[in-house]
Amino acid sequence: MATPHAPAPSEGTAPAPRSGRLRTGFGLLGPRHPRHVLPIDQLDSLALPIGDDGVVAGVDAGGQPAVLGINRPTPYDVVLIGGLWTAQVLALRTAATGARVAVETGRPQAWMQMVHAMGGGQNGLAVHEVGRVPPQGASAGTPVLVVRDCGMRPPRGRVVSGPWQSVLTLLPYLSPVAPRLLRQARLTGVQRVSPDEAAELGRTMGLSRTEVETLPTLPDGVTLWCTDRDRQYVMTQPTDAETGLLGTPRRMD
Repeated sequence: MATPHAPAPSEGTAPAPRSGRLRTGFGLLGPRHPRHVLPIDQLDSLALPIGDDGVVAGVDAGGQPAVLGINRPTPYDVVLIGGLWTAQVLALRTAATGARVAVETGRPQAWMQMVHAMGGGQNGLAVHEVGRVPPQGASAGTPVLVVRDCGMRPPRGRVVSGPWQSVLTLLPYLSPVAPRLLRQARLTGVQRVSPDEAAELGRTMGLSRTEVETLPTLPDGVTLWCTDRDRQYVMTQPTDAETGLLGTPRRMD
């Protein structure tokens, strides 16, 4: 929402001097320049091609990009109840943002094609055995995504979410550990599940009746992403390079 600004000083006119206090914690005062002001009646003419910052997971029902804010300064846990294909696309796209991706998996062969395609692990993606992920040293300059592909009953991870280090846990289906993971997750993605699983997720996550009835009918590549307050269906559309590497969208592996 735009708010009107006070009139800017004219060109070549220095602003009125402030009190002698320095701004504590903000460094020294730099050169003062007139503000760049857009009159309210011209605001509609301003268009900036800037969307949310993050990883493009696909498009929403209106055909607009749906973006997941994976790289954050606070701990962020994501649970995806779905297929390996979607998790791998998200891993690729996260690495493309400059983040490092550490994959903890019991099926390393399913990830090795990605590792080779990305330079043998030298370009942002590394695969580790279950329970063998080393400390990642995440920072604002080198954020990290840990992908846990550890089956129906993933053990508690040695490397957990933290500042600039998010964790995405992939569950092929619901399991006894799912309620615990869903409670701690900030974001949950659900792909096609059975009617019984949909009903259980409806109770656990507070889904509407329509959402519960829709989950068993979702096409391949479609995910219902849920936060505490928002729900959004997203279609993940692969690029040509992603199709060549991973194939077409699929729920089963």
